[in-house]
Amino acid sequence: MSSTSEKSSTSSSLLSAQTLVIVGIVWAVMALLFFLLFSVPLSAEEGLPLWYSIGTYIFECGAYLGAALVCFRNWQSPHMVSGRNVWLGIGLGMLFYFIGGVLFGIWELYFEADPDVSPADAFYLGSYVVLIGGMVIAVTSKRLNLEIWQWALLAGIAAFGIAVAIWVAAPESWRLQLGMSPAATQEVVTGSAPAPAAKGPGLENSSNSIVKGTAATAAKSAPEEEEEAAEPSKTPAWVIALDKQLSPYAYAINLFYIVGDVFLLIIATALLLAFWGGRFSQSWRMIAAATFSLYIADMYFKWRDTQAEGSYQSGSLLEVFFVFSAILFGIGAILEHDISTRSRQSRRSRRAA
Repeated sequence: MSSTSEKSSTSSSLLSAQTLVIVGIVWAVMALLFFLLFSVPLSAEEGLPLWYSIGTYIFECGAYLGAALVCFRNWQSPHMVSGRNVWLGIGLGMLFYFIGGVLFGIWELYFEADPDVSPADAFYLGSYVVLIGGMVIAVTSKRLNLEIWQWALLAGIAAFGIAVAIWVAAPESWRLQLGMSPAATQEVVTGSAPAPAAKGPGLENSSNSIVKGTAATAAKSAPEEEEEAAEPSKTPAWVIALDKQLSPYAYAINLFYIVGDVFLLIIATALLLAFWGGRFSQSWRMIAAATFSLYIADMYFKWRDTQAEGSYQSGSLLEVFFVFSAILFGIGAILEHDISTRSRQSRRSRRAA
């Protein structure tokens, strides 16, 4: 009997709220140090090393898996004040994000593919749907009695999020008109360059030099093309065919991501203002901070991918906010479970007294 009680007490201490929160904080600090120390590319040609990319996926996927587990624990408990469906939606969102991260890592690291759309996007899209659903249930279950300044703050954050999203998702034609694209600078320089003087010998020499330069470039590039053709591609044919079939949906999917990020940002701000100062404000502060972190990381990833014209390699420093987002979601779930179970125990003790 004593050994059984000792085992139960040891397991409960290992799964206590304080222990789980400390584990999450340590995981976040380790991830931050890893990104800070090793996120610098070796060179422009080599990019980031393989071991570093694997490490970033381990930190990110491990955080989302842990967050999913603690959220599902809240879903199984009947004592959650926010409701079981809220944590079911958030837990499914964390689980879908974990599966999407694993698939995206396989596509990027194992297949060495850089697709516009991959099967991982199906799970990423599903994570947004269930996350938004769970947080909407949390909002609708509470009456939002916000003051005027709170509504103004909510509108300001919504306007800021929409402005950043529009800037990130701006089409290339808009970037050319606003002067945000490198191509626009090149066109202006080319158009403003003075025309060469009409001299016969000079034209002949320039034409000869152009032909020689073109021939030399072709001669240099021919061996390189032969070497590239000689090296077998690690990307299977079915992966290439699947990428071609999914590429036409890239713009619509990216637009959905950006709209979903803005929507999550607005809902998180509303929840933060609604629960501010309340009994369960700590857990929802963590959820709001997790949503802000997800917004920062996703906007940065979309912006870098757009600026790099599809050749961007994941693993930059600000992508550590993906890890922070998962950990904050998990800490929010842990805090609400702890507060809900403690309030339940206090009610029982009062009734017994």
